[in-house]
Amino acid sequence: MKEINCKTSNCEHNVKCKCLAGVIAVGETAKCLSRIKRDGGALAQSFADVEAGEEFFGESTEVLVQCSAECALNHDGICTAERIDVDDVLFGTKCKTRISPKEK
Repeated sequence: MKEINCKTSNCEHNVKCKCLAGVIAVGETAKCLSRIKRDGGALAQSFADVEAGEEFFGESTEVLVQCSAECALNHDGICTAERIDVDDVLFGTKCKTRISPKEK
């Protein structure tokens, strides 16, 4: 996978909406299981975003997404999407790119 667009407001792996984890796990309900709360919370998240330079946007990193969700993009436990969006929900952080196999 080329890119994870992460909009979570408090994760150690998230810098400027870019996930820096090399491997992430998505659970059966599409919840991101790799999220690690940042010491200092959302305020520390804001500081990390400000400190990252503009050249940070040009870098592309390969990310392996292990997925247990029932999704049309899940093939043998690996997400095959080129890009996914991850965002906060009421009780956690979820993959918003999930496609029900029935929708495909």
